[in-house]
Amino acid sequence: MKRYTIVFDGGSRGNPGPAYGSYHIRPWTSAAGVTERLEFGRGTNNEAEYLSLIAGLRALRAFLTGSGEQAAQTDLEIRGDSQLVIRQVSGQWKAKDARMKRLRDETQGLLEDFHQVKFKEQSRQVTVKLLGH
Repeated sequence: MKRYTIVFDGGSRGNPGPAYGSYHIRPWTSAAGVTERLEFGRGTNNEAEYLSLIAGLRALRAFLTGSGEQAAQTDLEIRGDSQLVIRQVSGQWKAKDARMKRLRDETQGLLEDFHQVKFKEQSRQVTVKLLGH
C-alpha cells in the first residue's frame, strides 16, 4: 500500500479578495516532497482553502495515474489548519453555504477512490513553516 500526505493552506488578501494557496505532497517514506503555490483570482479565505486542497488532490491523482499506481491502493493523510474544510469534508460539520457545499462535494468526489483517508488538524505555525504563508 502506498501512503501520501497532503498539507494545504489558502487565504485571501481581504475577504473576499485576491485568493492564493499552496499544497505540499510527499510520500510517507520520504521527508522530501513537492510544494506548489497557486493564485485563484478573487475569493474568500475558505474558498482558497478548499481550492488548495482540491488542486493538491488533483495533482496527486495525476501523479498516481502517470506512475501506474491507483488511488484504491493508496492511503492518504490530509493535514491543514482549516477546521472548516477538514470538518466539512470529513462529515463532522455540515456545509450550509451553497459555495462551500459545492467545494466540499468536489473534494469528497476526489477522495472516494482512495483506500483510506485520514484528516489531521495542525497548528497554523506548522502549516506556515512548511508552506511559507
